[in-house]
Amino acid sequence: MRNNYDFSKSEPNPYAQKLKKQITIRLDEDTVEYFKAMAEEKGIPYQSLINLYLRDCAQEHKDLKLQWQ
Repeated sequence: MRNNYDFSKSEPNPYAQKLKKQITIRLDEDTVEYFKAMAEEKGIPYQSLINLYLRDCAQEHKDLKLQWQ
């Protein structure tokens, strides 16, 4: 290792704004199981799958259609 490093020509991290934010969210057990099963099928972590699904909804400006029974 060097004693000193020169960072004068370094650039900001282009991915810094794309960092994920940790939150707490309450989901029904059957919803979580659905995404876990689908994630296992696809070979990706279930939380990543949920994030991809929510991101798609946001990008497409999908509107929720609520119908109470």
